[in-house]
Amino acid sequence: MIHHVSIPARDPVAVARVLAELIGGRAYRFPGPLPGATMAVSGDRHGTMIEIYPDSTVMTPGEGEGQVTFRTAAPANRAPSAFHVFLSVPHDRATIERIGNAAGWRTRFFGRAAPGLPPVFHVIEVWVENRLMLEVVPPDMAEVYESYMQIARMDALDLALNP
Repeated sequence: MIHHVSIPARDPVAVARVLAELIGGRAYRFPGPLPGATMAVSGDRHGTMIEIYPDSTVMTPGEGEGQVTFRTAAPANRAPSAFHVFLSVPHDRATIERIGNAAGWRTRFFGRAAPGLPPVFHVIEVWVENRLMLEVVPPDMAEVYESYMQIARMDALDLALNP
């Protein structure tokens, strides 16, 4: 289970507010060594949280036995990236679409499947600041995904990587 994830944003405060609404939680300043960072905290039993860092932030390994350090670099490439996260939220499809659209973010409903096959589950693509994708789903769509994405099913599809 992924309990939290960090993402970059041009406007961490605005992004935290929108994401907090999506996950049914609250937006906060991020405590600690990273000025300008924020977080959207769900308040659910899993401690689900999204950290939002200024897009000029990079994380680097600590020196010796030290922990992660934050540094400022040139603003991140503003092109789309390969990163995304599948996020279940306590809202229905219409509410998710309303929240994403109100933020001015591309928000669209799609089915997911191998090319040429019918969808096996559906998602709502919510593009944070129109450059970073979240696959957002209400509880009923999350149930379909959870039922599908099981090891026995993946093994039956013969997709396992050789040891």
